Amino acid sequence: MACLHDHSCEEHDCGSEWSLFKHIDMPKVSALNEAIAGSVKSVFKAWESRLDSSEGFLESNDGDPELLVFIPFTSDVKIKSISVVGGADGTSPSKMRAFINRDGIDFSDAQNMQPVQEWELGENVQGVLEYQTRYSRFQSVGNLTLHFPENFGGDTTQIYYIGLRGEATQLKRDAVAKVVYELMPNPSDHKVKNEGGGGISNV
Repeated sequence: MACLHDHSCEEHDCGSEWSLFKHIDMPKVSALNEAIAGSVKSVFKAWESRLDSSEGFLESNDGDPELLVFIPFTSDVKIKSISVVGGADGTSPSKMRAFINRDGIDFSDAQNMQPVQEWELGENVQGVLEYQTRYSRFQSVGNLTLHFPENFGGDTTQIYYIGLRGEATQLKRDAVAKVVYELMPNPSDHKVKNEGGGGISNV
């Protein structure tokens, strides 16, 4: 399922809200069948830079549109949605398949294994499409592998941006623990003070 943004990103700051960019373990990001070694790292960047190709882009080898992208994280994450900006003239990927917490997948594995989810992609050249995950399946993700098996007819597949939105579960766990710790010392005081107004839920 793809959805178009129904709001102004300038007002809602899509770049930082829920972005997992800073939780990607960038030195360990890799790709199979990339024409230029290491170019996959250039597709992970801030939302507002998604159409900027000055740092390079990911392209498959000539005559073979298939790409496999491995994305490890610095802490477990939950992934809400994925955005992919592809190239023009048929070079955008037309399908995406996702695997989670699988190390060392090759093309044979990707073709024979059942993905956690797969999507039919549109030609998202302007970066306005976002693909929702089946959120309950994308919990506690230590690494994500994206398989792009085909494109819209180009000799190569080009990807300029991959954006992941969600939350880092470790950070959330720490924040919840801190709030509980701070509220614990005097819960009875809160109840007494707020008897007429709903008790502890008003704190």
